[in-house]
Amino acid sequence: MATVNSSRLLSPIALAAFALTVSACGSAVVPSSDAQTPAPLTTCPSAAPQNDAAAEWTLPGATGSVAVTGSTDTTAPLVTVTPPFSVSETQVHTLQAGTGPVVSPTATVAVCYLGVNGRDGSLFDSSYQRGAPEEFSLDAVVPGFQKAIAGQTVGSTVAVAMTSADGYPQGQPGAGILPGDSLVFAIKILGASG
Repeated sequence: MATVNSSRLLSPIALAAFALTVSACGSAVVPSSDAQTPAPLTTCPSAAPQNDAAAEWTLPGATGSVAVTGSTDTTAPLVTVTPPFSVSETQVHTLQAGTGPVVSPTATVAVCYLGVNGRDGSLFDSSYQRGAPEEFSLDAVVPGFQKAIAGQTVGSTVAVAMTSADGYPQGQPGAGILPGDSLVFAIKILGASG
């Protein structure tokens, strides 16, 4: 069983750019100069959660399982994988509902997140470890990440277990992602515009 709560490899912008290039789904969308700026950015907590924190979502996969505990104001999320974890259908779960506006499918968002590879439970990216949120358009990320955030409310913490088709079908070698790997993200939505 692999437990992950932070490590840095690639930002979601770099991963998204790679995925868009590889899958020929289009190019990254750059917000227009008149686009609203997301809510003021805060820091992403980097402290490890307590080991006895109760999982807010437990999902048995087609193989393996995953348990996710969302972040708090002072701790990063905790993702525990019993590998190899895989899903045959992308699944989204709201860990903690926010009270802000609903996020549109084309919004520019500010989020804290971490991504874990279901194949081996390894962490491949974490803004929590960097201590700073990332900002990007949902038009410029992999489909599973967009499915996790669009329709949620600002302030929500969500988890997504995504199929390879909704992540990186051809893999992402720089992040240790192989073709066919299911991915798990824990995401805190800090702000959205557009």
